[in-house]
Amino acid sequence: MDLLIVLGALFFLMFAAYKGFSVIIFAPIAAMGAVLLTTPLDVAPVFSGLFMEKMVIFVKNYFPVFLLGAIFGKVIEISGFSKSIVAAVMGWIGQKRAIPVIVIVCMLLTYGGVSLFVVVFAVYPFAAEMFRRGNIPKRLIPGAIALGAFSVTMDALPGTPQIQNIIPTTFFGTTSWAAPWLGIFGSIFVLTCGFMYLEWRRCSAVRNNEGYGTDLVNEPVAVDTANLPSPWLALAPLVLVGVSNFFLTRWIPIWYGEKSVVDLPGLTAPLTTSIKSVTAIWAVEGALILGILFVIITAFSLVKKSFAESTKSAVGGAMLASINTASEYGFGAVIASLSGFLIVRDLLQGIADPLVKAGVSVTSLAGITGSASGGMVIALGAMGDQLLASANAMGIPPEVLHRVVSMASGGMDTLPHNGAVITLLAVAGLTHKQSYKDIFAVTIIKSLAVFFVIGIYYLTGIY
Repeated sequence: MDLLIVLGALFFLMFAAYKGFSVIIFAPIAAMGAVLLTTPLDVAPVFSGLFMEKMVIFVKNYFPVFLLGAIFGKVIEISGFSKSIVAAVMGWIGQKRAIPVIVIVCMLLTYGGVSLFVVVFAVYPFAAEMFRRGNIPKRLIPGAIALGAFSVTMDALPGTPQIQNIIPTTFFGTTSWAAPWLGIFGSIFVLTCGFMYLEWRRCSAVRNNEGYGTDLVNEPVAVDTANLPSPWLALAPLVLVGVSNFFLTRWIPIWYGEKSVVDLPGLTAPLTTSIKSVTAIWAVEGALILGILFVIITAFSLVKKSFAESTKSAVGGAMLASINTASEYGFGAVIASLSGFLIVRDLLQGIADPLVKAGVSVTSLAGITGSASGGMVIALGAMGDQLLASANAMGIPPEVLHRVVSMASGGMDTLPHNGAVITLLAVAGLTHKQSYKDIFAVTIIKSLAVFFVIGIYYLTGIY
């Protein structure tokens, strides 16, 4: 019975997310419902002392990353830099190669720190225009955007500032550059398989004489590419974020040592911070601040027109995204405390290998919650210490565990109820029936890539 209660809570949350209800509301309902059915008198203490406690810890650690990432994405958008980058890549690669262009543009923007939600809105008008000119079915656009924005630059490539690559750092004491070779090998695997799949889908459409399509909705107007900023200037803040993140990751421990002790006059006790646990977060925050300042300074005349309103929407989006994930973190902490979850944990103990166990656990929970970051924090909140201890016992570096967990979070998370999937299809004016199979194909490729990198590590020891 206890196991059924835990599974019921997980699938209730999945159903609520699929139906479009707010996770902020339904995560505590699902968690407290499970407690109510297990030990009714514990509902209030568990809510205040565990659910809210974990939720607040998550917001404390990661809200600045969400916020700065959202603001950076907005200034890149309102400055015209994102349009300039898309137009430049179209010119460099050629407008007839629509799929590679869209994938590469999405990768550049997301690897440079722009939120994948911002990328969807920025790239779709160009994608529609290119696919129309190339007479490629519009239904393939979501697959191309998903391969570029939802895959390797989200969690595989070393140093990516996306939140899915930052969360593991606080659990494993790693940095965003953890296991770079495994990340690169995994990225090559995903991109190679992804391009082959999308090209096969395009060729199949050509053989069937299928064109762009008719009677379509949400068709964008032609994009005005006149008077855009220089593409080199537009790319500069993305490069700045990457380079700054790299060097700050190395310099912060040098500047502060193992820990920082601050003793201000008004404090009752010195403020002590373990630098290893915050290095990756501080590095990304510092890099994003530099990127934002660079865009504001170099495109001030364009940014100032809508900076106030745009940053308001960015703040709102960051708050929603961070509280959503924080609610899932609190949910995971509550579920992990119940006797029913101990049965699940014991079943997973049957998987002797810690890397395989981590991959299966994280991608399964990401699929259930429909969220890469949500599934990851649930899994790490419940089993992070165990996974790290098992890896250490087998001599597996925490960096390898970081990369496996990060990549696994971005696998099955893109099931039909995933928020990014729903947003992407809505923006493109397409339905799950028309385009979801291509997004799902990228999902499968990402999931296989996790076990691909695990195999590479065990065969070569490279990470």
